[in-house]
Amino acid sequence: MSGNSGRWLFAAVVAVAAVMTKAAGVSAEAAPEGKRLVVLGDSFTANGFDPLSKEQKCLRGLTAWPAQLSKLMGLQGSDQVADQSCVGASIDSGAGYTLGIEARDADKAGAFGPRTELVTLQFGLNDYWGGSDQSLWNAVQQCVFDLAAGCGSDAVDQGRMPDPRTVSGAAYAGRIRNVVAYIRYYAPNARIVLVGYPELFGADQDAVCLDFFGLVPFTQPQGRTVVEYFNRIDQAEREAAAQLKLDFLDARALTAGHGQCSPQPWVNGAFDPIINFGGLPFHPSPEGDAVVANALHEQYAR
Repeated sequence: MSGNSGRWLFAAVVAVAAVMTKAAGVSAEAAPEGKRLVVLGDSFTANGFDPLSKEQKCLRGLTAWPAQLSKLMGLQGSDQVADQSCVGASIDSGAGYTLGIEARDADKAGAFGPRTELVTLQFGLNDYWGGSDQSLWNAVQQCVFDLAAGCGSDAVDQGRMPDPRTVSGAAYAGRIRNVVAYIRYYAPNARIVLVGYPELFGADQDAVCLDFFGLVPFTQPQGRTVVEYFNRIDQAEREAAAQLKLDFLDARALTAGHGQCSPQPWVNGAFDPIINFGGLPFHPSPEGDAVVANALHEQYAR
């Protein structure tokens, strides 16, 4: 078995000890030096959108925070960035892109090595938790626009929403632990940052909304379970970062007061010509992504 195959038994979520044993056969000449910036994440990272496409594509927006961060680091257009983020990606749920697959693809591109400076991870909203077969995004599509039933606490009991209480820091840490250990082994000098999600809705509010065309806000007054789900994801990320000794970027605090339908939103509505007409709804606007990019640069990449 080749050295590269040995490396990626681990990326396929094999035990750390087994991988390190096989990886011992990789020669110093064969080992990559690594890219300075490695980005792994879901649509909040990639932030690319093609409403006319009928197939899943890993589109990455030109104003997404990885693109803005690459420019701040002086790496734009260079071979020192490996951005594997993809819309719809999860930690380990479903049949699409996962953290393990993205890390594997990054490794194939020579991303991990002693020169790797920063690795970012942003995942969780597309995952199934607590044995549910629903992700938050799938459930939101069913309940947010249902004014009669809504997304209140009864949505969980009726099976229309996954239970936010099943999201925990211990579960989150357990699901990313192997890939984190892999990255640490092959990129020993890198800072690994778990990037939190920005504010979409205030942590204490009950209603959720979406702005259409910059003119027509749609409000779902029974939205508490959606808000609580975001609260739980945020808490789980913080706790997982602490348990695994990762850095955590508090994007929610950085974007506080600028959620959906706020007076100054940093989140895309639906076809809003003022904020970002072609932007992915419920995802960061270029200004929201700039806040995250600047914070990552200031704290970890100067």
